[in-house]
Amino acid sequence: MITPYRVEAIFIEPWASRYILMPVAGEYHNFVGKTIKTMKIGVFDSGVGGFTVVRELLRLVPHCPIVYFGDTARAPYGTKSKDTLVRFAMEDAEFLMGHGAEIIVIACHSAASTASEVLKKNLPVPVFEVVSPSIEQACNLTRNNRIGLMGTRATVSSGIYARKIPETRPGAKLFQQPCPLLVPLVEEGWLDCRETRMIVKKYLRPLKEKQIDTLILGCTHYPLLKNVIRQKAGKRISVVDPSFEVARQVADEIRKEERENLQGKEEAIGTHRFFVSDLTPHTERVVTSFLGMKVRLEREHSRFGLMT
Repeated sequence: MITPYRVEAIFIEPWASRYILMPVAGEYHNFVGKTIKTMKIGVFDSGVGGFTVVRELLRLVPHCPIVYFGDTARAPYGTKSKDTLVRFAMEDAEFLMGHGAEIIVIACHSAASTASEVLKKNLPVPVFEVVSPSIEQACNLTRNNRIGLMGTRATVSSGIYARKIPETRPGAKLFQQPCPLLVPLVEEGWLDCRETRMIVKKYLRPLKEKQIDTLILGCTHYPLLKNVIRQKAGKRISVVDPSFEVARQVADEIRKEERENLQGKEEAIGTHRFFVSDLTPHTERVVTSFLGMKVRLEREHSRFGLMT
């Protein structure tokens, strides 16, 4: 038995006074009595990096409630076998669906590269992941067919980008750079200090020497360093943010459903629940940094085959 913790928050925007938050999950009402069905989005990651995806979803589809699970007790996923990764991903997705998720987003690159096809075949809800939309966008943006990837060692060694980019854009070449120091820098909050800028510049140097014109951020932590990376990469290199790309893909799907079934969309207050399978004060600080807001933590019990 594992003991996850819930980060629960109600996000209130300037337009929120027009709406009343109702206790019925997945619905909201306006003052003229119109009821609109919303879609609950489930996001999971091996840790807290997926909160950059949550941040983009809150911006793009603020009327949709989000439930998040970060499996911090069993992280990192990148060191696990394929069978274990598939099992963990299925457990994470089923946990989110148990909390009403109608869309699943795999915000973990390791799980996305290994388990996404299994989840898509076996789950009764749409499944999105961070790898494919980033590859599609990079292949659309490149002008000289030279694409760079900054990623964790696990993501680079998985070979997922090296396999899929030539399939998506024949003739395109991928140049990869492992960046093991960037995740610790992000989690320490060193987002724009001199040391971080120096390290980013060092990681980018071999990619720039390959004359790339498009750069994929192959980790959901890296969008928090996007300003520094863009500055050091230069104006000639387009930067692809995996968190934004998958959030945009999810938002497009939701808007399509709304056009077909709801005859339009209104914004509303959203209630969001965020779970992690292990919690430390450091995790709390990182979550606050990623979301840009303080949150209230609540403890809940769930089953993930671990001891409390």
